Amino acid sequence: MRTGVMIGPERGDSARKAARMLDDVAWAEAAGLDTVWVPQIPTDFDALTAVTLMGTRTTRIELGTAVVPLQAQHPIALARQALSAHAATGGRLALGVGPSHHWVIRDMLGLPYEKPAGLTRDYLDVLNAARAAPGPVDVENPTFNVHNPLDIGPVTPLPVLVAALGPVMLRLAGERADGTVLWMADERAIADHVVPRITKAAEAAGRPAPRIVAGVPVCLCEPSRVDEARERANRILGEAEISPNYQRLLEQGEARDIGDLCAVGDEKAILSRLRRFADAGATDLSVRLLPIGDNREELIASKHRTRELIATLAAELR
Repeated sequence: MRTGVMIGPERGDSARKAARMLDDVAWAEAAGLDTVWVPQIPTDFDALTAVTLMGTRTTRIELGTAVVPLQAQHPIALARQALSAHAATGGRLALGVGPSHHWVIRDMLGLPYEKPAGLTRDYLDVLNAARAAPGPVDVENPTFNVHNPLDIGPVTPLPVLVAALGPVMLRLAGERADGTVLWMADERAIADHVVPRITKAAEAAGRPAPRIVAGVPVCLCEPSRVDEARERANRILGEAEISPNYQRLLEQGEARDIGDLCAVGDEKAILSRLRRFADAGATDLSVRLLPIGDNREELIASKHRTRELIATLAAELR
C-alpha cells in the first residue's frame, strides 16, 4: 500500500500559503512518502496551481489532486491545465476529479446539480480523449459537443481517479478511469461496497486493477486524549457530513461520523487501524494530519509528531 499525505492551503495569510505548502511537500519527499494529495477547497487555493508549484521543489514524489470539481470548468480547459501541470512536474500528476456536492456546485457556484453521474460519464469521454492527445478531441454526447485540437500531450500516461461514492459512480470509475479517491469510507465500506463494485467494472472493461485511495485522518496522541482528537475531527472536518452522498457512504460502513474514521492513539493503535484499511482493499492512504492542542505551538508540535510517525510507518505498510 502506498502512503501519502494531504497538503493544502490551511487557514492564514494568503501570501504565506504557497511557502508553507512548498515546505510541507519538501518534507514529504525527503521522508520517503509516495504521494502528496492536494485538496481543492471551494474557498481557497487552486489545487493544480499548487501541484505545479510543488513540482518545482521535488523530483520524485507523486502529486495528486483530491479532488477537482468537474462542473467548475469545461473538460477541455481542465485537460489543458492538467496536461500542463503533468508536463511541468515531469509526469508526476495524479488527477483526482469528481462531481462534488450540491452545497458546492448549486449553493456556492449557482450551477445545476442534476444527474452528477451522467455528467461525470460525459465529462470523462472528453477528458479521456484529451489524455490521448496530441491530436483532435472529437466527442459528441448528451452533454458535450467538442471538436477541439490539442497540441499538448501527456509526457507519461496521466492517471485519472474519480471520487466515487455510490454504485453508479464506482462503476464509472472502474470502467473509464484508473481508480477512486475516497473520503468518509471506513474499512467495511471499502471492503464490502467499494472494492467489489469498482474491481468488477474494471475487469469487465478490460482495465487494470483500480487504485483505491482511502482518506484517513490520523492523530498520534496519548490514549487519554483519543476522545479529544475525535471531537476535534468532528468539529473541523464534520461539515462533509451534511452531504447526502457522504451520508449514504457512511451507511455502507460502521463509522457514523468523521471522528469514527480517525486512526488515533499511540503508534500501535494507528498502525493497526491503517493495516485494516490495507486489508480492506485500499491500495493507497491519503493521511489527513489531525493535530490537537490548546494553542498554535501545541498544534504545530502535534502535527510534526504525527507526520514523523507516518513517515516511519510508511515502510511497514508497503
